[in-house]
Amino acid sequence: MANGYQDYKAQSIMTMTPGEMLLLLYDELIKRLKMASIALDRENYELFDSSVERCQDIVHYLKDTLNFNYQISRELNSMYDFFLYEISRLSAGRRKEVIDELTPLVKELRDTFAEAATKA
Repeated sequence: MANGYQDYKAQSIMTMTPGEMLLLLYDELIKRLKMASIALDRENYELFDSSVERCQDIVHYLKDTLNFNYQISRELNSMYDFFLYEISRLSAGRRKEVIDELTPLVKELRDTFAEAATKA
């Protein structure tokens, strides 16, 4: 049964459009920021560290997949650099305020891409 679920999950990812994949990555980033916040509340630093590390991985992936033939990619690159800076601040200081500042920015960018996908 577990193998069937893994196969289904892999197949659904392989058939996603680039827009759907982008939204999935943003959703996962938001989820991991929330997990980091909960982990801080519970003083579960192992979960906090793994959540923050996953956030970094996602932003690095987003940054690495930019197509610089478009002007928007240069602007997104700067934004992703800012996200990485904030995530490193979060990792070093374990301050929930950083999560509270970063999460709305990520959500806004995610919502912008979602709106663009519906118009395209």
